[in-house]
Amino acid sequence: MNEQVVANELGNIVEITQDNAQQILVEESAKRLVVIDFWADWCAPCKALMPILEKLANEYNGEFLLAKVNADEQQEIAGQFGIRSLPTVIFMKDGKPIDAFQGAESEAGVREKLTQHLGAGGENMMAAIQQKLADGDFEGALEDLRPAHAETPRYDISMSLAYTLMQLNRCDEAQTVMEAIPDEECTAEHEQLLEQIELKRLSGKSPEIQALEAQVSADPDNMELAFELAVQLTSANAFKDALALLFDVLTKNKEFKDGGAKKAFLEALAGLGKGDPVAVDYQRKYFNLLH
Repeated sequence: MNEQVVANELGNIVEITQDNAQQILVEESAKRLVVIDFWADWCAPCKALMPILEKLANEYNGEFLLAKVNADEQQEIAGQFGIRSLPTVIFMKDGKPIDAFQGAESEAGVREKLTQHLGAGGENMMAAIQQKLADGDFEGALEDLRPAHAETPRYDISMSLAYTLMQLNRCDEAQTVMEAIPDEECTAEHEQLLEQIELKRLSGKSPEIQALEAQVSADPDNMELAFELAVQLTSANAFKDALALLFDVLTKNKEFKDGGAKKAFLEALAGLGKGDPVAVDYQRKYFNLLH
């Protein structure tokens, strides 16, 4: 077996030939899901589908193997599977086809198929997170979702992260996660969650916060008002807005409120949690400001 085949087998994508078909379709499918893409150079829908499959194979990073078969060059393999139209995608597990679809398919459609057939690792992770969400343990779910999203920002993880942040009244962060989802992946569920986030944002602001926001808007240089609003926002878990206000105050006066602004800033940072991208950005700004 040549070195290129071995290297591909250890990754996420492989080209199937007569030389490695047995190993990939039987032996590898006993270890993880194998998604076989039958394609040809002349097939326009194939060229539209393949980049989607390749993107997902790399995004899922080993949870399944994408096995590409050039139906013109590997006619015997295509014949063994009874391929009559292209593209045809077959899902293999334990040496047996367990699902298939023909023709072009959207990224969201392929993701849905993968969700149904992923190996135990991905299923167990998301099942554990969904259980925490069902139990109302949003802080626990957030601890699991942050590293999962950082490693693999796929659609279902992004949506779960945004939903969790919304439940914790961190609507700005939830909005940021939602805005990072590519347009081609967005579904009706995406639009519904955006609407829920906006409603949560509006309902989460107390009359006192709304009154302070109006005052700060009318008098943006008033550090007393900005500080008071930031404290209220921190109490409402609106950490991002609080940090923006407090950093502006600290930029003007590092010792404002006899160090109270510094303390409030660090409390808001702690509220975001370790590894939060907004927290990391403000930690860097804060360090540069002090030094």
